[in-house]
Amino acid sequence: MSADPPTGRQAADLLLPSAREPVRKERHVTTVRTGAPGSAGEEGSALATRPLVTAPPAVTSRPVLAGRPAAPPRPAVAGRAAHPLLLLLLATVVLTASLAAAVRIGTADIGWTELARTLGTRIGLDVEPLPPLLDSLIWDLRLPRVLMAALVGASLAVCGAVLQAVTRNALADPYLLGVSSGASTGAVTVVVLGIGATTLGVTGGALVGALLAFGLLLLLLRRTGLDSVRIVLTGVVVGQLLTALTSLVLMASADADTTRAVTHWLLGSMAPARWDTVVVCAIVTPLGLAAAWLCSNALDGLAFGSDTAASLGIGVRHTRMLLLVVTAALTAVAVATVGAIGFVGLIVPHGVRFLVGPLHRVLLPYAALAGAVFLVWTDALARIAFAPREVPVGVITALLGVPLFLLVLRKRGEL
Repeated sequence: MSADPPTGRQAADLLLPSAREPVRKERHVTTVRTGAPGSAGEEGSALATRPLVTAPPAVTSRPVLAGRPAAPPRPAVAGRAAHPLLLLLLATVVLTASLAAAVRIGTADIGWTELARTLGTRIGLDVEPLPPLLDSLIWDLRLPRVLMAALVGASLAVCGAVLQAVTRNALADPYLLGVSSGASTGAVTVVVLGIGATTLGVTGGALVGALLAFGLLLLLLRRTGLDSVRIVLTGVVVGQLLTALTSLVLMASADADTTRAVTHWLLGSMAPARWDTVVVCAIVTPLGLAAAWLCSNALDGLAFGSDTAASLGIGVRHTRMLLLVVTAALTAVAVATVGAIGFVGLIVPHGVRFLVGPLHRVLLPYAALAGAVFLVWTDALARIAFAPREVPVGVITALLGVPLFLLVLRKRGEL
């Protein structure tokens, strides 16, 4: 008496129980032939069966596929959270040290003692005040400039990270929406028409131009929707239009001095930074960064596309509109105060994403700190690279940004 081997379906049930259905405790029946082989009654006799009871497969909490080892257990959540917090604290310390060190860098030597005496005098400590000229150099020129560099760097880096997720475009930067071109048009118009030659006049004109450019973008997207491709293409169209208007106004002015001054401003410079503009940026920047960080989960969904985000319960259109308004406001304030500074919003998000991963609740704070540190040291280099002449900081960011961007691409295996 011999037993036929189980069928393929029975063998699969014995070896690998289905992970989608609960394992049932049942008896597996094997058919046994009766009668000697080759006997006359073999063909006409019925097949008698008897149950062969086998133990059911052991039920495990996690199914294991054949030929594949079980995955190691995940570490505890508290252990994983400690590492980013430690890095965030370290990055904050680096930013604070960079701010203090950058104040001392320039054509005029400033020591730690002079910096401490200036700060002590301003907060009311009983210290010997510095000479008026040196005190004004530190308090009215260096400190606003360094703080402005940190605020603008943080704004541009976060705007770049947000727009890269919203548009799903790795080349997206804060100037994708045409806001910087609008700010340039507004500033050039103010300077050429003589409405205001002071820094406040240029800043106001640039801010109005940036907001008008963003309004034009939303007007063009009103009927077509906020699809990522349409946002990119419409932003390029608006930017090119306003760039042409800026060139037209400059050519119509026919003033060499005005053209030179506007060109220097368009390349980006921290020289116009004063305490009034620093206060404006210090109010707008934290609010914008907080709004973007609160949308971190939505940004994670948008990075996978509109359909995926909608399936996760994200209001795609309203979220995109909110994020576009936030990035436009941050970019408008930054460009209106210091001009268009390139590569910060492009290179910093990619570098930080390579180090800490793509989750935006972690990416955005690190991008803000990295952008602030990067622009603070870039501005310091712009002050001393060709001293006593000062180079626009946008030129230095481009010179440093190109090789750094190529390095990041090479590390990611995309080059």
